[in-house]
Amino acid sequence: MNRLILPNIILFVFCLATVEAQEVVIGLQSNPLIRSAWEKSDKRKSLKVYDTLNLPFFDDFSKPTVYPDQSKWLDNFVFINNTYSNQQKTAGVATFDALDNTGRLYETASSYQFMADHLTSRPIKLNYSLADNIYFSFFYEPGGLSDEPEPQDSLTLQFYAPGENKWYSIWRAAGSPVQPFRAVIIPVNNPRFLQSGFQFRFINYASLSAFTGDPSMIGNCDIWNIDYVLLDKNRNGADTIPHDVAFTLPVRSALKTYEAMPWRQFRQVFLSEMGPWVQIHYRNNDKIIRNVTRNFEITDIYKNALVHSFSAGATNIKPDTSIDYNASLIYTFNSDFTDSALFRIKSYLITDIFDPKQNDTIVYYQKFGNSFAFDDGTAESGYGINGLGSRNAMVAYRFKSFVLDTLRAIQICFNDSYQNANLRSFDLMVWPDNNGIPGDAVYTQENMMVQQGNGINGFYTYVLANPVPVYGNFYVGWKQISETFLNAGFDMNTMNNGKQFYWLNGNWNLSQAKGSLMIRPVVGAPVKTTSIQDLIAKNSTLKIWPNPAKDKINIDPGEALQFTSQPTIRILDIRGSEVMKTSFSEQFDVSSLPDGIYFIILNINGKLIKQSRFVKIK
Repeated sequence: MNRLILPNIILFVFCLATVEAQEVVIGLQSNPLIRSAWEKSDKRKSLKVYDTLNLPFFDDFSKPTVYPDQSKWLDNFVFINNTYSNQQKTAGVATFDALDNTGRLYETASSYQFMADHLTSRPIKLNYSLADNIYFSFFYEPGGLSDEPEPQDSLTLQFYAPGENKWYSIWRAAGSPVQPFRAVIIPVNNPRFLQSGFQFRFINYASLSAFTGDPSMIGNCDIWNIDYVLLDKNRNGADTIPHDVAFTLPVRSALKTYEAMPWRQFRQVFLSEMGPWVQIHYRNNDKIIRNVTRNFEITDIYKNALVHSFSAGATNIKPDTSIDYNASLIYTFNSDFTDSALFRIKSYLITDIFDPKQNDTIVYYQKFGNSFAFDDGTAESGYGINGLGSRNAMVAYRFKSFVLDTLRAIQICFNDSYQNANLRSFDLMVWPDNNGIPGDAVYTQENMMVQQGNGINGFYTYVLANPVPVYGNFYVGWKQISETFLNAGFDMNTMNNGKQFYWLNGNWNLSQAKGSLMIRPVVGAPVKTTSIQDLIAKNSTLKIWPNPAKDKINIDPGEALQFTSQPTIRILDIRGSEVMKTSFSEQFDVSSLPDGIYFIILNINGKLIKQSRFVKIK
């Protein structure tokens, strides 16, 4: 597996622990979108039973779902998305990687080649003759915006012969550097396949990096994207060009600065922050000039009311041409609600009657709440500082508060890490602006623990014990306590370069990673939480070591020993349930605890005096 390659920058670590500290971008160890969809699905129910399918079989993966369309496919291992590919033909691709249908690395994943994702069609009525000219075609892309497959990895296509109950390998692509989508067309002319009950399937064979010096650096790998899968009759070997005009990339925020921002602030600065257009991206995949009309609608979701609609008119598009178009927007988001708002921006194309319609509509939700966001909520990679000297390294991300406000919390999306290797402590930090770089820290909250959130995008909310006034430019981020790669979510589809910095060897450096770090400051009214995090934010830190711990933990209670009453140690699990309670001693045994994250609390006379967190490992 090659590490993620970003043009013109060095972001990879392939060597031993002697490498000097540097910023790193790697593949994900899990996919929170798939994980959330899996947890919400009813796994007790089997897929619906469908009749054998008729021709044509067509899928461009444009449906807004993370799993394949079960009316066409038997399994759900690939990831349907519009964020992992580069220069796609239509909005939506099927991504093959090293993550299973629960969004986590396959249990069989190793540095040796293993069978990973597969995508299997439902049975198809293919009892035709050779004269019917049956052809199967698709587009494929190695790598896209993520990890490229190595030569020993591959994407394979197989056909099923119903009469023999046997699969045959028909086509294979070896791993290669990132390349544009390529068309493949294959005749289906063997009588063993021209039968009712024919199927086809794609399989990718992947391999994890052999680098094991830091398990937190091991992540998703060997990405393949496919699009425009078509099986039909009356075709020929040159029939690879779809007669289709389609959207390609997602619609983005209609704001000037942010993907999302606090509603209270927007209401005060809407004249300067409302964007002048809605940007859309569409493509003529045909071999002839096509005409298309572009229409737009904005709906207030809270009111369930259409609040604005307009047309950008009709235009001709040359063959094999992609268009980036800015549709002038004469509208300002407005709502009677005072704390939040939500709007749906829908763009749809009017195309020729023979044109597939499922990829002619695209939707974006403009969110206003209590946080600022540059990212789109989906991580394609992981970001952090790694290597010798990265202890005490800092990462800072610049935001702008348009009015005097109060920073209440910081949300961070931390990715899962191989063997939970990134479950480490860090210091949460806030800095003022100093001529375009972070100044001296104005707030530090020590010994926060890397945690994955339960939301669909994996953000965890760290509540500030002492709120911080903010106005104008300010920075939020973290200071590392160890040299472990923390693996924060990194969105590679929203470009916000020039705002992210990292500190090494006494200097702030402008990040060279292209994308958006998934960290969001929360402002306004106090954040209401009901978790153990409230206790953590309001009390001083108990010094413990080692952390992570295998068998025993040492405690330095500090001034707590000055109390005459006997201190008590309580240990809570991540849900806040007490799993251990004992009288205080400077060392105690945790070997009986299952692996995971725990809170350790020092009580005196029932009062919480100090607290900390630790990770229990084997």
